[in-house]
Amino acid sequence: MLIIMETENTSADKIKEIISLQKEFFRSGKTLDLEFRKEMLLRLQKALSDWEERLSEALWIDLHKSYEEAFLTEISIVQGEIKNHLKHFRKWTKPQRRPTPFKMMPATSKIIREPLGCSLIISPWNYPVQLLLNPLVGCISAGCTAILKPSPYVPHVSAIIEAMIRKTLDEQYIAVVQGNREANSLLLGQRFDIIFFTGSPALGKIVMKAAAQHLTPVVLELGGKSPCIIDREANIKVAAHRVAWGKTLNSGQTCVAPDYLLIHESKEKAFIHEFETAIHEMHGNNVQESRHYVRMVNEKAFDRVAGYLNDGTIACGGHTDRDERYIEPTLLTNIPCNAPIMQEEIFGPILPLIPFSETEEAIQFVNTREKPLALYYFGNKSKGEEVLRRTSSGGACLNDVIMHIANENMPFGGVGSSGMGHYHGKESFDAFSHCKSVISTLTVIDPSFRYMPYKAFKWIKKFL
Repeated sequence: MLIIMETENTSADKIKEIISLQKEFFRSGKTLDLEFRKEMLLRLQKALSDWEERLSEALWIDLHKSYEEAFLTEISIVQGEIKNHLKHFRKWTKPQRRPTPFKMMPATSKIIREPLGCSLIISPWNYPVQLLLNPLVGCISAGCTAILKPSPYVPHVSAIIEAMIRKTLDEQYIAVVQGNREANSLLLGQRFDIIFFTGSPALGKIVMKAAAQHLTPVVLELGGKSPCIIDREANIKVAAHRVAWGKTLNSGQTCVAPDYLLIHESKEKAFIHEFETAIHEMHGNNVQESRHYVRMVNEKAFDRVAGYLNDGTIACGGHTDRDERYIEPTLLTNIPCNAPIMQEEIFGPILPLIPFSETEEAIQFVNTREKPLALYYFGNKSKGEEVLRRTSSGGACLNDVIMHIANENMPFGGVGSSGMGHYHGKESFDAFSHCKSVISTLTVIDPSFRYMPYKAFKWIKKFL
């Protein structure tokens, strides 16, 4: 595969040309045709299969992501989304009848879902295939056009996706725009009918501010510090294994990765032991040599995450190699609450441990911080359900981590600073659709009481 040093910015003139072409194409009404949408979904499905090897190779070069992990966390998720939409999108497009109150008779009521129009989809680098193409599936099934903006931090993946999309779909319908934040600024300065953004809360604010200039609706899939609570009743062996998996998946560069651990004080030592055991079971005694262990995306990310190692006491792990952008899975203890690692999303394989003596302490710890994208609880199910009732998060798992995003039949999204809007499955279709309320009134009867001067008003008032 060709080694690409950097991604070139798409010019401002080219961006404006693509947007103009897409708006014209959308106005033609071609995307309203359900057979057209089906054909485009089938094309994308075939392209994913045809380009699977090249996408996997690019993910290995940019992130050291193994084929197995690339398929499980990227390609297969998009394939599953496409299958779900192909099976159900016709049903989702059908008008929905709604009850009509007696005061509005003779009339019928229904909701029609129409595509919002020209969309902009901006994705991050950590899951560059899944997080760019999964929203695209909803965009296509809803009948929109799209400009896709992949991340410049994974240049090989971005180049392969651009080549795949260009070969598969017409530019006037779906196009890829490349570049850094300058390209993002050019795109955000244009008028779209919806912007779908996945990234950090800081960048989400920039997107929302730009969208406000045109009153453009946004879906913001952000992040934050997702807590994991290990309570007194937890099965420590299982908890440690699942947390170790979730924290080393993509080397912790996952928006729903456990960000910090609130652990019952009686379980801390046992958890550290079981976590270290689980790491070696999954990645071998030398994690750096593991084919399944992803690297930090670049030196800047490495330096930021490695700097957190100074914020506490290393309980296990702690080895780094800047030349390889490698950071060993690490547990930290004795961490001040005002330490940088507790103020910023880690987005790496370091996990702070904070002990508590009563579950109420953990609940209050979570509630005094911004609402997270995910919350995980290990312990008694009934107590876990009480924790979920007392806290707010985008999603949650009881006695597991991350798996709530794997069910395409459930919505995925944040709340508060961790995001707004949902997608996956029908929610993806809805995200790119407008619900239009339609009243159809018969003309064979035309009651006079609705018109001025409102005759029989006293009688009518009783029915309102």
